[in-house]
Amino acid sequence: MVRGRPGRALLATLAVSALALVGIDDPTRVPESARAALTPTPTPALERPVSRPNVLMITVDDLAATDLPYLPRVRRLMETGGVTFGDGIAPSPMCVPARASLLTGQYAHNHGAKTVRGPAGGYQARDWDDRDTIASALQDAGYDTLFTGKYLNGYGKNRTARDIPPGWTDWRATPDPSTYRFFDQRLSVNGRIERQQGYTTDVMTEQATQMIGERRDNPWFAWVNYVAPHVGGPVDAEAPRKKYAGTRQARFKSTVPDPQDVGFYRDVPLPITPNSFPEPDHETLPEWAPANVRQFDEADRQALNIVYQRRIEAARGLDRAVARLFRQLKATGQLDRTLVIFTSDNGYAVGNHNLNGKLYHYDESVRIPILMRGPGLPQGVMVPTAVTNPDLAATILAATGVAPPRPLDGVDILPWVDAPAQVRVVPIEAYQVAGTQRIYWGVRVGAWTYVRYRRGGQELYDRSRDPYEIHNLAGEKRYAPARKALASLAKRYRGCAGETCPRDFYPADELAELLVEAASGEGSADA
Repeated sequence: MVRGRPGRALLATLAVSALALVGIDDPTRVPESARAALTPTPTPALERPVSRPNVLMITVDDLAATDLPYLPRVRRLMETGGVTFGDGIAPSPMCVPARASLLTGQYAHNHGAKTVRGPAGGYQARDWDDRDTIASALQDAGYDTLFTGKYLNGYGKNRTARDIPPGWTDWRATPDPSTYRFFDQRLSVNGRIERQQGYTTDVMTEQATQMIGERRDNPWFAWVNYVAPHVGGPVDAEAPRKKYAGTRQARFKSTVPDPQDVGFYRDVPLPITPNSFPEPDHETLPEWAPANVRQFDEADRQALNIVYQRRIEAARGLDRAVARLFRQLKATGQLDRTLVIFTSDNGYAVGNHNLNGKLYHYDESVRIPILMRGPGLPQGVMVPTAVTNPDLAATILAATGVAPPRPLDGVDILPWVDAPAQVRVVPIEAYQVAGTQRIYWGVRVGAWTYVRYRRGGQELYDRSRDPYEIHNLAGEKRYAPARKALASLAKRYRGCAGETCPRDFYPADELAELLVEAASGEGSADA
């Protein structure tokens, strides 16, 4: 990752600027660390007490990191009983690219399933190939591979409902459009279409507990993909689409909670944060930034209040479901030899930056819960180092001792669980919903977020001082050194693949020097 070293005088000059931007009180003093060669932290040694553990990956749909307080059982089982990664990131915060990253360990520009539909999106994306995923690699290594729930958008369309993607021993997926039908779904059970009765979260849990209970002697990998709290139907009288029928507010879609949870949080208002429902900012933000593209009036905000309440009500069903999966692991004597991962495909913003959804680079959209529990992992530990969904695929392969079936962009995160806080470069990008071109690309590095839009314009935030990403620093002269450094990193890594992707970790207190190195390396002009 480190390029050719610049002269010491230039380094010192750049270090003064960079240090001033990352919180050093006296930027006229350049610490020795800013003059020394930037050296990645060696990967810590890791003892793996179970050589071929079971792996249970639980994925929920559109659950933001800030929604985790509404899953108390998950927190007790996974936070108290395992490891919480406090900076979980979806580099491409949209259903399909995020799930494809979990399957491949690659960023969207490499795995090819870049968006949700169109030629570059969904199950039938022209560049997507699921013949060499972690499922096929684990199956080839002797694992039983089990799937239930939502696959990639578009699975089931164009006569694909009976497809069994390569690598799956037991396949029980929801074909579209049934996926978002929260009651009485169809399920493709190893190529047979079966109708299911009951609420979707309960159906998926029942399928998963059956599959886990049937396999006690052979190692297995199970991927349980819940649909909640994604929007769906049927649309009941309290959903905005019916409650506000005939008005503009009927455009707001919502999720469907379990009937026993409907109304449970009717008195919990949508959190209003400093970045909620901002006024347009044509002076410092690009014209196509979400805050400038749409506005929500008071009636809209009331409808979004319901959207939020139904999301956290649906989380109650997920919370019970995860607890049931744990009971099954314990009852079958498999808990102590199972690596359990709980995560979401992407985050979700309700009103933040004038968004109702995901896709964009703001914290509400890209930050996801990532929790792990399993053999050899400590309990009650919070890891501040950034972790991405491509990292989860790499981690699963490393934990099981299985060779990657394709070049990995992500890294095994388990060796870093007990390490001091680290900083790393994480490329981020998003593509048009039904198109083939990027909307933006950029990087997250420590507390910094930088993106450049394809149509022009940049955003730069220092989240350590501006956690709600309100003040775009891209046009401020004082922050030009940081912008140039981060733009250089964005340019360097927007087309990375495998070993050319950023894989190094650095002590968190060397963030300033990492920016110095970026600003002085090749391609330091704006991306």
